[in-house]
Amino acid sequence: MQKNKQSLQKRVFRSAFSFLRFFSSEKVEPIPKLMKQTGIKIAFIHNEKRIHTGMHTGAAQINRLMAQTLATFGVQVRHFYPRHQLFDTPVHLRGIANILFFYSMLEHKNEILKFDIIQGTTYTPLPFLTFSVPVVCHFGSTIRGYLNAVPPTKKLSVSEKGVFQELAQLNIIPELDLKTFRPLEDIADIEIVSALKATACIATSKKVQRELIDIGVPSEKICIIHNAIEDYWFEPQRIVKIQSPHLVFLGRLGNDVFTLKLKGFSRLVNFYRAFPDVPKTTICMTTNRKLKEWLRVAFPKHYMYVNLRKDFIPGALAPLFGSILFLSSRYEGFSLSLVEAMSQGLVPISFSVGVAPEIIVNGENGFIVATEKEAEGRARELLSDDNKRIHMANEAKKTAEKFKSTNIATKLIELYRDIKKNHKLKNKNNGLNL
Repeated sequence: MQKNKQSLQKRVFRSAFSFLRFFSSEKVEPIPKLMKQTGIKIAFIHNEKRIHTGMHTGAAQINRLMAQTLATFGVQVRHFYPRHQLFDTPVHLRGIANILFFYSMLEHKNEILKFDIIQGTTYTPLPFLTFSVPVVCHFGSTIRGYLNAVPPTKKLSVSEKGVFQELAQLNIIPELDLKTFRPLEDIADIEIVSALKATACIATSKKVQRELIDIGVPSEKICIIHNAIEDYWFEPQRIVKIQSPHLVFLGRLGNDVFTLKLKGFSRLVNFYRAFPDVPKTTICMTTNRKLKEWLRVAFPKHYMYVNLRKDFIPGALAPLFGSILFLSSRYEGFSLSLVEAMSQGLVPISFSVGVAPEIIVNGENGFIVATEKEAEGRARELLSDDNKRIHMANEAKKTAEKFKSTNIATKLIELYRDIKKNHKLKNKNNGLNL
């Protein structure tokens, strides 16, 4: 008994030690020598997530792009993040572990609190909400949005349910539904606390703005700033031989049943199977080895890139100008892959998720659909009319230009200046001299 007690104490000590030891930060994003500094200093708090190719994805990708672009405008930005999660965390406590993950940074609060504004992805700046420095919570999506969008397998259509049953029978997924949603529920709840207490919230789409309002965040505290994509998406397209139109999927698939349902994987499978004679290209991210192996041989005329380095993707899409992008997701807060594909002249067929209803005009630069059958019908319409498809491809490219990184930087700086001005005024009224 005494031995077990000592063993438990050692595990707790190692966990706490790893919590603090692996806190890290990076040097300030370099500001061009000839650039006049704005006098704005931002601390970015986030997790660092990379796929095995070393490329940042999701929130980490956006944080880095924002930081790099802000630096070119004279804003001083520094990244702060803890490096390692607590280990041996039971499944039902992983949400709490993710939340506690960021509290380790309080050991370094004196350094972080020197900045004018602290910004993080959804709940990540939670430990700093009690201090006087303004906090901005950046919502590219919400966990509550995920939970509301993903149904249990039994509520899927027969054809979609069949896809997941097929994956389960082949042991590609271990179960048809997650055993517990507690980690996601915990994070969804803490996102509400963070959003309500933050100085300001950034929503990357009108959809995310509505979700924040629904949880009680005052609309005047929410600023819609769309995400941006890297400048290399807008470099001159290489000269290639344009192929006959493909059906294309671009984006993250995930590894578990919940994420596969979130990304509409069964919709994608059914869409591909509806067009056996049409070439297909899948550019996806997943670490589920069995899923990758199954996908490679699941469809005729199927070309596949898995975990391709991000800056190589425009080259892979270059020959597919005028092809059809299918955005199968049940939920997106924004959808970077939609804008990325449009920048290369792919015509989107998308469900009404993320920023899609804000930028897609039916019949002009893509289509918004409500059902799988409608998606198939729109695809047949495009495949039968080359002139219309090419015209819409060019319009899609024009639409994507609105999401250059300079646009997001301009809007962020405007927000930061307002926050800094109001904070200074508030402190002056309270008798503080800053």
